[in-house]
Amino acid sequence: MNSTHQVLHDPEGRFDTELPLDRELHQALVKAVLGRTGDSGLPPADLQQIALLLTGAARAVAADVRRAADLLPEDHAARALTDVVLEEADRRLSVPAEGTARCAQNRARLVRALYERLDRLAAAPVDRAV
Repeated sequence: MNSTHQVLHDPEGRFDTELPLDRELHQALVKAVLGRTGDSGLPPADLQQIALLLTGAARAVAADVRRAADLLPEDHAARALTDVVLEEADRRLSVPAEGTARCAQNRARLVRALYERLDRLAAAPVDRAV
């Protein structure tokens, strides 16, 4: 069988932790999706692909958010808020992606919110607990 796809073996589970996110690409897609108003003129199949791309980005950013939060002390205020944000992200991502502009925009907003949370965690003082 001649396939264009390769199966990669990752016994140590490093692929998702060592590959940097393509933040610029994600942010450009978020901006493009949220910048459209009204009928996008895109077919549902294209909108579904966009929503799926944003779903993957949201899952990857959420994993980074979790790793960043785990570096903070258990009683740090930023950790509690992060738990709420991640629970909301899990809830929203549990809904299957649809081929609608609304779905793509909701996923774009989620990616944007997760990057904002990641930035806040990066700037959070580690020694402050509430």
